[in-house]
Amino acid sequence: MTEIGEMSEEWKFVTLGEAVEINGASRDPTRENPDEKILYIDIESVEGGTGIIKTAKEILGKEAPSRARRVVHQNDIIMSTVRPYLKAFALVPREYNNQICSTGFAVLSCKNQIFPRYLLYTLFSKEVIEQCNKMMMGGQYPALNQSQVAKIEIPLPPLPEQRRIAEVLGTVDSAIQKVGSAIERTERLKKGLMQRLLTKGIGHERFKFSKELGCEIPEEWVVTQMKEAVVSYKNGIYKPSEFYGTGYPSIRMYNIRQGRINIIKAPLLQVTEQELEDYGLEEGDILINRVNTAELVGRAGVVPRGIGKITFESKNIRVRLNKTKVFPDFFSVYVQTAAYAKQIRSKAKTAVAQATITQDDIDNVLFPIPPLPEQRRIAEILSAVDRKLELSRRRKEKLSRVKKGLMSELLTGRKRVKI
Repeated sequence: MTEIGEMSEEWKFVTLGEAVEINGASRDPTRENPDEKILYIDIESVEGGTGIIKTAKEILGKEAPSRARRVVHQNDIIMSTVRPYLKAFALVPREYNNQICSTGFAVLSCKNQIFPRYLLYTLFSKEVIEQCNKMMMGGQYPALNQSQVAKIEIPLPPLPEQRRIAEVLGTVDSAIQKVGSAIERTERLKKGLMQRLLTKGIGHERFKFSKELGCEIPEEWVVTQMKEAVVSYKNGIYKPSEFYGTGYPSIRMYNIRQGRINIIKAPLLQVTEQELEDYGLEEGDILINRVNTAELVGRAGVVPRGIGKITFESKNIRVRLNKTKVFPDFFSVYVQTAAYAKQIRSKAKTAVAQATITQDDIDNVLFPIPPLPEQRRIAEILSAVDRKLELSRRRKEKLSRVKKGLMSELLTGRKRVKI
């Protein structure tokens, strides 16, 4: 464990076995209440790193799986012992009192010396996760047993200070959750806008049914294949590992997100002037991921203005559009739709958990084309929503960094709180 900072002697280290009761009660719903509905909390029910139970499964007792055995009560902490580094830990709220969770959790019932929410934050700390990882080393199955959980050491300040630490961190958590809820609302708004704008357009009164797309579109719109709108294709560059580390950012599949290209954590690649010319990206280029999992292959995004000199790696295809027909930002909207994903993934070839698409596959993708001014207007409307989303995501990331810093200071005693 990290040493406790300069503090009073009131702080000490204890093991979880000393501070809590572990797995105190269990029952078998299939025998004890087979015809009654229960709420069952499994690992998927818990949102990693937040302490929140998203949704429990409502099932009849007789339908309960064999792992549904641990009884939970209000203010218990459930700690996933399977891959604990994913931090599927949560505080049990009142609505789940006397319900059932999976045996994949350790149920921690706090004794009088420890405040539940303080314990939850302590479990999230780097020091506790490091202990968990060390205990699992050498095992074939990444999980802790009950005796290992009992040996985890945590810092224990006096109860009033525990409560105050939990209040401070809880305030930041509330702000993070508020921003997270705003992001979810905006994402739903964007999804609804995309559906409407890409089928109804702006200000149209007359529509036609498109057999190719399986939906109605405005009469003025046409449906075309990609090959009618593409000027050129280019597969990305492949170079051995010794060429990485300096040079220009090289876009990988994880740099394609929400219909846009970014250079966040893009590796630097040494290229010649000729390679930079051949494999460079320009504003308005579309990059399509050609090798990925079956769920992600075909992910696409547009290169924004001002991104600088960049290249792209071989698992991506550069698409240059005929800008007299298609506005790139409009196409970047279409590639975020389920209609695009369904088409591109139906053409993918899958082998050994990898799916691939070719330029010929992209050629045959169908999409609707409104008049250029309407394309621009649709893109502008959705870009405004994207900007709002990006600001909210940055706000959430900043708050998460603040919380991480506070946890490092408060849970080690390096920074004290006023009682």
